[in-house]
Amino acid sequence: MPERINNFQGQSFHKLRRACLRRGALFKDPLFPPAAQSLFYKRELPPGLTWKRPREICKDPRLFVDGISTRDLHQGSLGNCWMVAAISCLASVPSLWKKVIPDHAEQEWNPKRPDLYAGIFHFRFWRLGRWMDVVVDDRLPVSRDGVLLFCRSATPREFWSALLEKAYAKLNGCYEALEGGNTTEALIDFTGGVSEPLSLDREALSLHSDQRRAFFQTLAKAHERKALITCSIRPAEGETVESVMDCGLVRGHAYGITAVRKVRPGEKLLQTGGVARLFMVRMRNPWGTTDWTGAWSQGSQQWQQMSRAERDKMGLIVRDVGEFWMDFEDFCHYFTDVVVCRLVEQALLWPSSHWREVRRYGEWAPAPSSPETPPAAVLHSSHALSLGRNNGKAGGTKQRGNRKEARLGESPQTGNKGRRCERDKAVKKAMKEDEGGEVEGWEAQMDKRSRCGGCINHRDTFLHNPQFMFELRGKEEEVLIYLQQEDRRIRRKDGGGENLPIGFEVLKVEVNRSSRVQCVVEQAASSVYMDSRSVTLKGTLAPGRYVVLPTTFLPGATGRFLLRFFSHSHVRLRELRDDLPSPSLFQCFLPQPSIVTTVHLRRASGLSPPKQTAPDVYAILHCENDTIRTRVFSAEGNPEFNLRAIFYRRYPDTHISVEVWSRGLLWDSVLGEARLQTAESERSRSHVIDLRGGRSRSGCRRCVHVETSSSICLTDL
Repeated sequence: MPERINNFQGQSFHKLRRACLRRGALFKDPLFPPAAQSLFYKRELPPGLTWKRPREICKDPRLFVDGISTRDLHQGSLGNCWMVAAISCLASVPSLWKKVIPDHAEQEWNPKRPDLYAGIFHFRFWRLGRWMDVVVDDRLPVSRDGVLLFCRSATPREFWSALLEKAYAKLNGCYEALEGGNTTEALIDFTGGVSEPLSLDREALSLHSDQRRAFFQTLAKAHERKALITCSIRPAEGETVESVMDCGLVRGHAYGITAVRKVRPGEKLLQTGGVARLFMVRMRNPWGTTDWTGAWSQGSQQWQQMSRAERDKMGLIVRDVGEFWMDFEDFCHYFTDVVVCRLVEQALLWPSSHWREVRRYGEWAPAPSSPETPPAAVLHSSHALSLGRNNGKAGGTKQRGNRKEARLGESPQTGNKGRRCERDKAVKKAMKEDEGGEVEGWEAQMDKRSRCGGCINHRDTFLHNPQFMFELRGKEEEVLIYLQQEDRRIRRKDGGGENLPIGFEVLKVEVNRSSRVQCVVEQAASSVYMDSRSVTLKGTLAPGRYVVLPTTFLPGATGRFLLRFFSHSHVRLRELRDDLPSPSLFQCFLPQPSIVTTVHLRRASGLSPPKQTAPDVYAILHCENDTIRTRVFSAEGNPEFNLRAIFYRRYPDTHISVEVWSRGLLWDSVLGEARLQTAESERSRSHVIDLRGGRSRSGCRRCVHVETSSSICLTDL
């Protein structure tokens, strides 16, 4: 089913084009006029700048000349190499650029029918889960030398790259809004794929050849499966962006990786002490220059020792202007960051797997302000927020913030240690505000109906964030969770435009939970927090029910977001909106729940006599009208059930029973039953209960290990 296309700012390309052809006039875009407001908001206009249509620049303009390739891209005087590098990757994949440049044949100039030209073009970009169709006219900024001011092609009469850049500038507010950016953002905008930033540990890769080869294989497989790859060198403290290194590479500059290849060297290289295998990457500089001066650069000793035929045979071909080859060991020595954008629509995220995607939109929003809106029903509990075993006890806000900052640099994903640098500025600012006490006072006044509670450091408000639940069945499964916030670059003209530091937590919850989480019991996974458009987490989760909480770093920050979830099996992702489960029609006539009890059935022991085969067992929990059953554990005398269930109890004096069953060929039999009697004031109590029937014939003690906790539902219900 084709994706729906949304018209940016309500402009329909086909309607506007028909209107222009009917009037016999070229299109003039009123929403992005040839004026200073479309160019800059801080910079001064260059002297002699004019706006010209392609026919005023050359005699025979074309959208494409001899097709489309990376040689059509030269950056110009705008600091948007991050965007140009992404377009370079885009240009090498026809199925991708044809989506960004729709109807490319129909948009082309037709010299035989000049009357069909209306001076209007349109391009498409993926924004927060939707393809946006952006209309532009063909008036482009030109320097006083008569050359396009910004992105241009090596062929003077080719204009697709300049027009595409103009449409992207319109989408982001103006040309200057494109100054400085993250290649990850552009790759997502051009493909709708999933970008995964990888930070290189240069020291480890230099010292350990096995790690270097494993990383090479990761890039090779990604490139083989048509992923788009870019890389950059992060400036160290005291170094400036776009400063040139002694080897010719540029710090803070985005390069595209156009080939990843393992080759056998020729005889001359082997005779001069070369290695049996060469691990090579081909790079492209968006500036259209090849300034690399190390091994395998143009004119280098390695390059001169090979004939053109040998290079062609080895596949070491330079296709376009600005391309050059590097040995992978040199690549790992210099480059610090790699971005891999995997193309979701081609189902090529990982080898031999078909990934299913579900999406949900959400919003970090304050509580409703209407005085008529009654407070939502909530659970009032004396529980403190209990963190996972790997976390310390919660302290004051300042302590939590500092501890979180230390944890933020430790990504659960491999190779993400450098992410901290991408968000240092925003996180330090957030920490400063946190330490200043502003957040502390805000938390105390925060309405429980708000949906902007901040990260897990803010224990009083964290669970006020949006919550999305999913369930994995059968066996453990690799999943990818991707959080993207709305783009704010368009607000740069008004003094804004900074991304919110965002991230998310994945909590493992009770197997029968159907309402919002009120208390954190187990953290299953945690993303890093970055002031980036998107945050990605890939990992393996055990079967069970989980809740994802997308959050901003500080409470009170508002904005919209998109949550994308990828898995191999069919998974339903739904938002939890209610604090309590909705009662059925029959339950409406029963008393309201007065006690909420959580049961953690850990394990059973002593189920099989010595020297006998253990039975296949499972357990069943009964509480009032609710029944929860575990999976079957094959040949287990001491099964680890590790099952959590939550019960909303109307009759707190009744017991909760635990039955342990043995599965048989014809019918199942009960091995024993235990009964739990819980009190209203009980908090996280552990029980070891003998199964009814006492000891077995062999004298082994049969028992179950259970933990329970209760909290009182007050009269809000």
